[in-house]
Amino acid sequence: MTDAMERILGPLDDTAGAKLAGAVGQPVVRYGGAERASGAQRFIADLQFPGATQVALVTIPCGCADILGIDTAAAARVPGVVAIVTAEDLPRPMPRFGVSHQDRPVLAVGRVNYHGEPVAAVVAETLDAARAAARAIQVDYREMPGAYTLDTALAPGAHLVQDPTIRPGDPRNDTNVLDEALYTWGDLGEEEQRADVIVEDVYNFPMVTHFPIEPGGTVVVPTEQGGVDVYSPVQHPYLLQRTIASILKLPLNRTRVFAPDPGGGFGGKQNPRYEPLMAFLSLRTGRTCRLVLSLEETFQSMRRAGCRIRARTGFTRDGQITFHQLDSDYLIGAYADVAPRVMSKGSYVGAGPYRIPASRIHARAVLTNTTPSTAFRGFGCPQVAWATESQMDAAARLLGLDSLQIRRRNLVIRGEAFVRGDNSATADGDWHQSLDKAAALIGWGEPLPPNRGRGIAVAIKPGATSGLSQSMVRFLYDGSALVYAGTSDMGQGARTLWQQIVADELGTPLDQVTVVSGDTGIVPFDLQTSASRSTVFMGTAVLEACQDIRRRVIELYSEATGVPTSELDERAGILVTADGEIPLAEAARTALGSLRGEFIGQGTCRLRGRSGHPLGGDAAFYEFNCTAIEVEVDRETGELLLTKHVSVSDVGTELNPIQVISQDEGASIMGLGHSQMEQLLLDDHGRISNLGALDYRIPTFKDVPAELVTSAVENHDGPGPYGSKGISEGALLCTAGALGGAVTQATGVVIRDLPLTPERVWAALQTSESEEQS
Repeated sequence: MTDAMERILGPLDDTAGAKLAGAVGQPVVRYGGAERASGAQRFIADLQFPGATQVALVTIPCGCADILGIDTAAAARVPGVVAIVTAEDLPRPMPRFGVSHQDRPVLAVGRVNYHGEPVAAVVAETLDAARAAARAIQVDYREMPGAYTLDTALAPGAHLVQDPTIRPGDPRNDTNVLDEALYTWGDLGEEEQRADVIVEDVYNFPMVTHFPIEPGGTVVVPTEQGGVDVYSPVQHPYLLQRTIASILKLPLNRTRVFAPDPGGGFGGKQNPRYEPLMAFLSLRTGRTCRLVLSLEETFQSMRRAGCRIRARTGFTRDGQITFHQLDSDYLIGAYADVAPRVMSKGSYVGAGPYRIPASRIHARAVLTNTTPSTAFRGFGCPQVAWATESQMDAAARLLGLDSLQIRRRNLVIRGEAFVRGDNSATADGDWHQSLDKAAALIGWGEPLPPNRGRGIAVAIKPGATSGLSQSMVRFLYDGSALVYAGTSDMGQGARTLWQQIVADELGTPLDQVTVVSGDTGIVPFDLQTSASRSTVFMGTAVLEACQDIRRRVIELYSEATGVPTSELDERAGILVTADGEIPLAEAARTALGSLRGEFIGQGTCRLRGRSGHPLGGDAAFYEFNCTAIEVEVDRETGELLLTKHVSVSDVGTELNPIQVISQDEGASIMGLGHSQMEQLLLDDHGRISNLGALDYRIPTFKDVPAELVTSAVENHDGPGPYGSKGISEGALLCTAGALGGAVTQATGVVIRDLPLTPERVWAALQTSESEEQS
């Protein structure tokens, strides 16, 4: 147990759950947590489908090639093969799908655009037969000089990743720039003249993969009505339903999505990938088709966008920012997925939470022959925060200030705009409190031994800018309750919060609240599980459904007893009468009478977009985090020992403190991954060189800080239930900036490319020593 958890929970005993159950704001143990921890949780690969066929995908060993022919004769002779499908067997033109652009084909057609893109699929009675047949397929291809880096993709006359006909009418379709964003305000020329110091540098953020513990997988079952039941651990079941229905030209009522709890998602399981192909296979064969990816195949299906950022920032002598310029190129991959949104939303807050008179933020989403990037915890913000926070530290060194001091001088206060000309982009919290709290917890200003340094950084991320969550709650005759909510619970503990809300609002014991989700056939609509929106959006819908029930209880109680509604009132878990208070469950039974029955409440939380807004709407909230790190550097090896790591988030209200801690600790460690070790490496053929757990490093318990401290600032000022905000991404937004600052203070060297591996740190130290000697 961490110090923070022990501080909240105190010594655990067998009665702790009973003492805390049902209270919003208390550390209720997570719904389903025991099953995940014990291995009892049933993921997609654990589900049994008697008589199901098995699917294997056929790929080629390079990242860009023209397909000249596919010989399936030998594969068709493998015993147990049911069907072999290539692009020739699918409708023409090839169906394409995507979130922002309909550019992704169901199967590669004519050309392979990234390493791992399937050119064929084998359906067989057994997995061994499917894999044997896949190996027997002969693919004749001509390797092309793919665009695997930003430089090659942006060079004059560069190989085009996408055929221009895929994006008709797009003025950029003869380039590899898929989309771009530009945010400007103030007079740059005037503010540049006012600057006493200008810092200009280039920063690089690597491609990293999500590495969910549960690999990807899909099962599709054909129905008697000519539709499909799709089983997929997806974060957005209703988006998947809409995509499948559109591609197959089916009505929504014949496209049902079952979404078993994902074993981790982090954004990587938001959007469709192989589900459309699996739907075609199932309808073609009339059989249940099952695909479970290996970890290596999962690596080839999802990643975070890499990014190169050119930054130029001006400061006065006392450390005030006068202007800030960023030119960011996001390396997004072969197809759009949601990458243009990642680029635009991350860049929107590229100037950080600072008071800046003039700014110019320009960003491009650049197509490359690499795995399509998608949403990833932080959604484009960690990339630009790495550059902006490093600029702040560079200026502090030049001006003789420390990192805390320069941030205090520029951080906006509550209600102050950090994007000028847009009244919605204002501080929705007292962010200086988080900065000061993190500084105190890290011991900022205390003496340090040799080879140690401290760094501190801040960052923000916009929450959802539009959304719709609907919920239904059934308050049963015995006082128990069923909650229907479409939020996918991938480990963030959403169901626990719905339990707590219902338990408090209806007076139902916590263990008598059941949450139903993951089935588009019975659960009301939820736009998506992303952008840390669930607490604010679905939580509000669940709360509203409970309040709807309480109103209905009053009306029927009045009808059953003859007491006028004007003499009745309600509050959480209670009906208030002139004679006293009655538990809501008892009042409900009186109201229902001998016919029994139940009360059904409905709740909706809707945030409409705003026309003309650069993000399509106002952010419902902002995630703000301050991270401070103390590190010890081994000058002989370049290894880093994190002696202390502090994360402080502005949370509004902690509905469940233990879950806030869990989210912050998880995000902090994930942030250390891209800061210290994680990176996808490509060879000259565009192949990922470090596929799988052996060659791709992620943090283990050996890598976590010696002391990890998470804390929160609560001002009950969020838009969600009881003043809550979304919190699950904040703690990784500025990890890199804090670590980079600490390493520089410890060593005197500045590193602008992530990750800060021992090799990279050691090389920088050697270069610095050589320069000093010369």
